[in-house]
Amino acid sequence: MSHHIKGQSRTQATLFPEVLDDFVTDESPVGVIDAFVDSVDLASLGFQKVITKATGRPCYHPGMMLKLYIYGYLNRIQSSRRLEKETHHNVELMWLLGRLTPDFKTIADFRKDNSKGIKNTCRQFI
Repeated sequence: MSHHIKGQSRTQATLFPEVLDDFVTDESPVGVIDAFVDSVDLASLGFQKVITKATGRPCYHPGMMLKLYIYGYLNRIQSSRRLEKETHHNVELMWLLGRLTPDFKTIADFRKDNSKGIKNTCRQFI
């Protein structure tokens, strides 16, 4: 028998709490990102698709995509593929985005289509 500390078996079932608030601390910057984006008027800043059409497939809300963009900027994650990957395993992003996981093409298109709105948001934040 070894006298080392042993971890649990990887096949052991574990019940994690279903509330993501339990994993995100009050000091986390995602709370500031969430509050800031929810307080700005996205349409007046130049974001597209703030008001959607009644037909067709719904799109991601530009506020949610802006939260993802700002989180990536603050954490030096510039690649849309890396941001997509982070949405699948980063608990803070799961909390911030409500467990939504946009693909890399959607993230890249948001940056391309809303560059004016992103610049205006940065100016307002400063």
